Amino acid sequence: MLTHSVRCQHVSRQLFVSSSTSPLVQTRGYASQPKKGQIVKQASQGFKGKRNAHPGQIEPAKKDKKMAFQPLPVSQLPHPLFESDRPDTLSLQSFHPEMLTRIVESQALKFPHNDNDPFRIFGLPRNILVEYRLLSKPCSVIRSVTIDAINKLDAASEKESWQSRVVFTGPQGCGKSFLLLQALQYCSARDWLVLYIPRATNLVNSTTAHAYDMRTRTYLQPIFAYQTLQRFLKVNAPKLQQLRTQTDLEIERRPALPGGTPLVELINIGLKDQGLAPAVLNAVLEEIGKQTTFPMLLAIDDFQALYCKSHYRDQHFSAIKSYHLSMPRLLLEYASGRKSFARGAIFGALSMSNTTFPLPLELREALSLDYDRPYGSYVKRSSELVKYAHRLEKLTVPSSLTVPEAASVFDVWMKDRAVPTKPNDELFLAKYSEASGNARAFVWKGLLSSMSI
Repeated sequence: MLTHSVRCQHVSRQLFVSSSTSPLVQTRGYASQPKKGQIVKQASQGFKGKRNAHPGQIEPAKKDKKMAFQPLPVSQLPHPLFESDRPDTLSLQSFHPEMLTRIVESQALKFPHNDNDPFRIFGLPRNILVEYRLLSKPCSVIRSVTIDAINKLDAASEKESWQSRVVFTGPQGCGKSFLLLQALQYCSARDWLVLYIPRATNLVNSTTAHAYDMRTRTYLQPIFAYQTLQRFLKVNAPKLQQLRTQTDLEIERRPALPGGTPLVELINIGLKDQGLAPAVLNAVLEEIGKQTTFPMLLAIDDFQALYCKSHYRDQHFSAIKSYHLSMPRLLLEYASGRKSFARGAIFGALSMSNTTFPLPLELREALSLDYDRPYGSYVKRSSELVKYAHRLEKLTVPSSLTVPEAASVFDVWMKDRAVPTKPNDELFLAKYSEASGNARAFVWKGLLSSMSI
C-alpha cells in the first residue's frame, strides 16, 4: 500500500509540472469593439462550402437568369406565318352628334380618338375596359334607348340640373354603363363641361386617405379630390379657360380671390396644394353652376354606391356614413337637387352585379323598383338617404338586345377578328338564344366563351 501511494504522488507531481510549463494555456477572450464606419460580417454557421474554393480567390459575378419564354423581336419573325392579318382599326362610321337619330339605330359607331377623350382620362368601368382592350377600336351600338337619353340631354341643355336627374335602371348586363358612356361622348362633342365618375365604389370602399375637417364636420378625401380636379381640367381645358369666377372666394391659408379670377387659376390652387383640393373642387363646381355659357353633365357609374354603407372607419372604428365623406356628399347634393347647375343634367347608372354595394332600400323605393326580398313598414329607412334620393327620375334600359342590335354586336367582334370562330348564322342564333338577348352574356358567355381571358 505504501508503494502504491508513492507512485500516485509521483504521477500527479509530473502532471502538475507538465501543465504549468505547457505553452498552450487557455485564456478568456473578449470581442473587440469595431471601429467607426467599419462593416462587420458575421461568419456563416452552416456546413455549406464551395468545392475547389481557394482562399483569396474572387468569386465571379452571377448572371441574371431570365424567363424561358420571351417574345422574339419582329425582325426575327420574317416568315409569313407570323404576320398578323388583323386590321388595325374597324371600318365603322365615327360617333358624331349630328348622326344620332332614329336612322342609325342598331348601327355600331366608333368613338373618335382625341387626346382629351373623357373616357381615356377619367377611366372606364372594368367590364368596358376589358372589352376595349380586346377590340382594335372603342365602339358601341346605337340603341333606341340611346336616342331617348340624347333627347333628354337636348332638353336639359336649357334647364337647371335639378330638373334633369336621371338614373339608368335595368337588370345586370343590359348595357347601362355603355349608355352612360354614350351620353358622356355626346355631351363632350356638344361642347358641354363633363365630369365622369366611372367607379363610384372607390369613393366609399376605403381605398383612399381621409381626414376629419372641423370646419365642415365631414371627412375629407384629398387624394380623390385632387385626381378629380386634374382630370376635369385636362378634359375641359379649352372651355374652362373662357370662364371666370363671379364672386370673391375665400380659401383657408390663402388670401381671398377676387371676382373675375380665371377658373383655371382657381383649379391650379388645388393642384398645387393637395390639402386644399376638396375645398377647391367644391368652389369650382359652385362657380360652374352660376355660369350659363356651357351646360354641365355630371355622370356617375355605380350610382347606388353613394347610398350604401361606407367601409371607412373613424378613430373609434365605427362605420362612417357615406354622406359624411366629402366626395360622396358633394355628388349626393347635386344628385338630390340641393345644389344645381344653371344648365345641365345629372346622369347615373346602377350596377346590379356588385354584391359588396347592393342597391339600398331607400334608392329602390325612390325609383319605384321591384323589391329583391320581402320588406315591410318596420324595416328601418335612413331619413338622410330618403332626402338624397327624392324625386329621382329613372330611365329603364331594355333587358335584352333586339335582333338587329345583337347582329351589329356580332358583326363588330367578327370583323375585328377578336373571336377565333368562323362566323355564320347558326352561331349567331345559338349564342343569342343562350344569352336570352342579354348584352353582356351575349359577348362574354357567348362569343368569348372559347377564349381564356
